[in-house]
Amino acid sequence: MAALEFTDKIIILSIIAIYILATGYLSIRWSGKTNEDYMNASKSLPTFVLGIFLMSEYIGAQSTIGTSQTAFQSGIAASWSVLAAVIGFTLYGLFFVKRLYNSGGFTISNAIRQKYGKSTALIVSVIMIFALFLVNVNNYMSGASVIVQILGIKLPTAMVIVGIVSTLYFFFGGMKSVAYVSIIHTFMKYVGILVILAVALVMSHGIHPIITTLPKFYFSFTGHVGLATIIGWILTTIGAIFSTQFLVQAISSAKSQKSAQKASYLAAALFIPLGLAIGLIGVAARYLFPHMDSLYALPVFMSHMNVWMAGFVATALVASVFVSVSTVALGLVSLIVDDFYVPMRKPNSKQQLYATRIIGVIIGFLPLLFAFMTPQVLALSFFTKAIRMSITVVAAVGFYSPFFADTKSANVALIGTAVWSTTWYILGNPLGIDNVYISLFAPLIFMAICKLFDLITNRRKEA
Repeated sequence: MAALEFTDKIIILSIIAIYILATGYLSIRWSGKTNEDYMNASKSLPTFVLGIFLMSEYIGAQSTIGTSQTAFQSGIAASWSVLAAVIGFTLYGLFFVKRLYNSGGFTISNAIRQKYGKSTALIVSVIMIFALFLVNVNNYMSGASVIVQILGIKLPTAMVIVGIVSTLYFFFGGMKSVAYVSIIHTFMKYVGILVILAVALVMSHGIHPIITTLPKFYFSFTGHVGLATIIGWILTTIGAIFSTQFLVQAISSAKSQKSAQKASYLAAALFIPLGLAIGLIGVAARYLFPHMDSLYALPVFMSHMNVWMAGFVATALVASVFVSVSTVALGLVSLIVDDFYVPMRKPNSKQQLYATRIIGVIIGFLPLLFAFMTPQVLALSFFTKAIRMSITVVAAVGFYSPFFADTKSANVALIGTAVWSTTWYILGNPLGIDNVYISLFAPLIFMAICKLFDLITNRRKEA
């Protein structure tokens, strides 16, 4: 693998620095002046901006680095980890956006509160905070891997850079600013990924040598990923999209319900070329650099570009890191402030905005303490989605099967599933059963058992 010269690194670093300064300035310029601007952009985001913002998180550092890493190991079927979002956002627009938008709040726990009450909402909030925190731990690891490849610095230093810059973005901006700056970030990373694919195919002399050289499974429908895992990816992505805080927050920022639905469909369409491109990049890296660390399957190609192209691509990948961390951190801050700080302290608007930003700084740097323990990027990514799926299942029962929807059964289902699925993941998915299936079916099992227990208890009382 070719190494970048010192002069090249300085040029690339300068390009990235100029980009960060420019978008940082815009972040401050477009920032809101009130807590409403910070939390949900005062319901002012147009469809196009919202659609790109919804899509931006799912082509962040986890999706790009993690999917190319898995494609390097298991074939182009890894693209399903991104393409699953096409199905997820389509269903989101059809079935959930209207209900979430009309709930009137900007947190997932608020929507749950209206169906199950305060205790269930708080449990949902805690589970979501846990899941999103792990998402950002993963973002720091995958994002730092990009910076390591660009600058050749140590991984801990790269993680600190991710933490500082990302925290500054959402500290000053909030939802309104982050959404608009995300348009720039998303354009950069979308084009950057296509440039990487073009370079990879030029280096491999097209796709035909790759197909004829690598084992056949690299271009099969399921690869070494396996059908069960692909189905799991689809289910977890759907579940995560339906319940994730920063997506609910984004939906609440739309001008209208119809605008929010159209934005969801736009996001779905934008995933198709991107998912295929990222998968092809990982496979091409396996063909060209078969013995390298799979974590660098995507950023490795920057070492084989001219310095200006590498500078653009590096900036694009760095942009994907910053927007991922910023949106997730914004969701975390919103949950903590709206569900815990405001009810406990009852602050005025100025105090709330001040506390929001202080909490934001803490949330921005806390993942650094845990990022070094991050395992395989895509595996952790889908575990965090699996945890969120249980919230979707409980919410869907509340919306569509009210017979089973009571506070006690919802609480038991959420707590029981969180413990069960986390334990299952830590144990390495015993019996070959992925933790996603635990998160999908365990809430239904717990709720059915609770309902059956209540029916038996009531009959005994009547007797």
